[in-house]
Amino acid sequence: EAAAGLLPAAGALAALWLIDWRTAAAVAVALPAVALLMRAFVRDVTASAHRYLTVQGTIAGRLAEALAGTPAITAAGTAGREAARILRPLPGLRAEGEAMWRVQGGIAARGLLALLLLQVAAVGVAGAELAAGRITPGELVAAVQYAGLAAGFGPVLTQLLRLGRARAGARRAAEILAWPALRHGNGEAPPGPGGLEFRGVTVRGALDGLDLTVPGGRAVAVVGRSGSGASTLAALAGRLADPDRGTVLLDGTPLPRLHRTALRREIGYAFARPALFGTTVRDAIAFGPSRPPESWLREAARAARADGFIRRLPQGYGTPLAEAPLSGGELQRLGLARAFAHAGRVLVLDDATSSLDTVTELQITDALLDRFADRTRLIVAHRASTAARADLVVWLDEGRVRRVAPHRALWADPDYRAVFGGAA
Repeated sequence: EAAAGLLPAAGALAALWLIDWRTAAAVAVALPAVALLMRAFVRDVTASAHRYLTVQGTIAGRLAEALAGTPAITAAGTAGREAARILRPLPGLRAEGEAMWRVQGGIAARGLLALLLLQVAAVGVAGAELAAGRITPGELVAAVQYAGLAAGFGPVLTQLLRLGRARAGARRAAEILAWPALRHGNGEAPPGPGGLEFRGVTVRGALDGLDLTVPGGRAVAVVGRSGSGASTLAALAGRLADPDRGTVLLDGTPLPRLHRTALRREIGYAFARPALFGTTVRDAIAFGPSRPPESWLREAARAARADGFIRRLPQGYGTPLAEAPLSGGELQRLGLARAFAHAGRVLVLDDATSSLDTVTELQITDALLDRFADRTRLIVAHRASTAARADLVVWLDEGRVRRVAPHRALWADPDYRAVFGGAA
């Protein structure tokens, strides 16, 4: 549209050339300066709009976080503080908005001045041509009008403003798209019991040169204070993220060498806040790299202590998710059922029982230890009772492995007991 807006100016310049080439040349000489003015306008608008969108994105991100944590914020009585935190960048947003208006106002003023100067130049040259007898009075009037049309780039500026904003939006999107996507290999998982090995793994702000071997077919609890890197370790175990440095291996094979399907088939996850997908409750449990048979779905639900409340739903397993009122604990049990239904050689539970009562957690832990005894189970645990029932405990402290031993051997250390608040 900006290019189309230039057509009248180009046509006017051609008509001016046919009337008097000297007048046309006087106007054409100034057009490069006009082009540079437009280029600077697009550059300034793009930069200003990009800064505006960056601040706007910060506010939107904070708002999304607050909305997700509304119950916690309400319970803590910190709504006013959160509102202030969300709106803290607002002055910056206003400043960038005003900067865009100043850019637009400045270009409009300079454009008007350029138009007037071009018209004065055209009148001066055309007047000299009339005095020399090379053009007629009628051609003088036409030349002045065509000169004004050739320099009239107001409609073009409107499109250039849109172009600048579009470029700013594209740049913001490109910043997100520039994050490297996980690349997977073509290999199948090697035979083995599901042993995991972390070699020199570093993740900025979470893990620092961590070395760890998780023996296959064992239940291993990962414990540590908040910020110790336990959840990061769980994410690396199934390549939900890659370390900044170091390597994670499954039965001796680096995870990046495995095909995506093979990786997801062999390593299953359950999360503290699972997201459910599908039309019905049955679909939510079956969601995964392949659909298990109905009998196994129900068996997985029973192992996760979800079968009972599912049967009480209006249509049982066929109840639409949108019509299934679920508590936090029930949501976690459905997430566990999904993980159990797709259990490969490794099961990773990232604080997946945090919303369950003690009795239910013990029942699920029994199922995890008995029914999946041949799998490697990596359990991020915050309760001493869970750690006590694992074969081994990995004690993380400030991103490093402080010690690996059974719970009973670690319990003599007061620092270890402090991880659980000293509770037995």
